[in-house]
Amino acid sequence: MTSVLGLVGGPAPGGRTCAAVSGVLAGATNAGAMTSLVELSETSSEQVTAAIEAADAVVFGSPVYRATYSALLKQVLETTERGMWGETSAPLRGKAAAVVLTGASGHHFLAQNDLRNVLAGFFAVQVLSPGLYLDQAGFLDRTTLAPDSAALAAAHGAALTALAAAVRGSKALSALTPQV
Repeated sequence: MTSVLGLVGGPAPGGRTCAAVSGVLAGATNAGAMTSLVELSETSSEQVTAAIEAADAVVFGSPVYRATYSALLKQVLETTERGMWGETSAPLRGKAAAVVLTGASGHHFLAQNDLRNVLAGFFAVQVLSPGLYLDQAGFLDRTTLAPDSAALAAAHGAALTALAAAVRGSKALSALTPQV
């Protein structure tokens, strides 16, 4: 069974980003995956690394601040080893991932490209494309996705589950490593 981890990089638990990531996880659950959610604001880096290691796929969720993803998510990525230059682990290697960002307006949707590039280029993760960006119009309130957004998030979850199974089932895809 495929396991999908949702990482929420918001500064406080709950909120729009958590709702969006939860929507993706709901779609993964409906596609037969086991899912779990971790709020980075409440978790140690050791716990995050262990959770990533145990998952087949990871949903990286963050609010957009100053046209990029949150410092909490950056810290996770900066402290996650890649198995290069004497590092002893590579928890993201051979994984599939989805990018879920939230923002106040549609003006920052391109921030998902930065996160996608870090995951694909630096960690050699197979990233679901397109990413999911939801602004305020995608929510009924702070914790509830609008129906169209919920359907879109669920579709991303199902697609991520399929991508994770494809990566896990392919020796070629799961063996890719970072170039540098």
